[in-house]
Amino acid sequence: MTRAVSDYWALTKPEVNFLIVVTTAAGFWMGTTAGLADFPWMALLHTLAGTALVGSGAAVLNQLIERPYDARMRRTAQRPIASGRITPSHALWFGVALSVTGAAYLAVSANVLASVLAALTLIGYVFVYTPLKRITPLCMWVGAVPGAAPPLIGWAAASGQLDPGAWELFAIVFLWQFPHFTPIAWMYREDYARAGYAMLPSGGARNQFVIWSTLAASAGLLVAAMLPTVSGLSGFAYFGGALAFGAVLWHYSVMFALRRTNVAARQLLVASIAYLPATFALLVLDKR
Repeated sequence: MTRAVSDYWALTKPEVNFLIVVTTAAGFWMGTTAGLADFPWMALLHTLAGTALVGSGAAVLNQLIERPYDARMRRTAQRPIASGRITPSHALWFGVALSVTGAAYLAVSANVLASVLAALTLIGYVFVYTPLKRITPLCMWVGAVPGAAPPLIGWAAASGQLDPGAWELFAIVFLWQFPHFTPIAWMYREDYARAGYAMLPSGGARNQFVIWSTLAASAGLLVAAMLPTVSGLSGFAYFGGALAFGAVLWHYSVMFALRRTNVAARQLLVASIAYLPATFALLVLDKR
């Protein structure tokens, strides 16, 4: 029983859901006009619960589709479905139940816009990005769209609409994903190739893809992270912090692009993991 619970929990990818919850919460906080005294805490909790359910369902359905390929990769071969500990039929019903429950919960507890955004995010991730992973390295650019949607869901749940500020948060998360996922693709390039994933180009094009994907996105992120202050959404404390965080991420991006080693990739990955929650926490604290 304990192993079964652990396996179903692992299927939901809680480490990914943590970042989904953080960015959804930031979007909700920035999207509401309420002050701290009358802040709708229960509405926030409902939004986070619904979004996490949809995110969990997407994770389960993604692993269901990729089970034969996960079985070929060392780092994913022991996942619950790939290893056979959870049957595909059970995973299907589990994933569908989580997804439908989450979308319905958002529609009832938040609003239809937030629910529709969550549903579109799941569709984009499971049925567009997931198949493209075996076709083209550009899948990362496609997958970055649903990956950046949680702040939009949070903002929509808080305000019932998508203001320009919501798209500023979307841009930050969209661009952040490249210095986050490119080093992962590099470190596990042999594993991905073994499973038939086209996360990186083959041959000489690989280095150029890594360099430009990492550097262009990191440079763009430096600019995008300044937009909340320029638009009046946040103050200069955020501006200074985001600039410092972005400079650190840029440094490790340059080191990775120049060296293209697993050590440099791991350093960039750690920097990217720290960057997003730190930047969004400062954004929330310095809201105008």
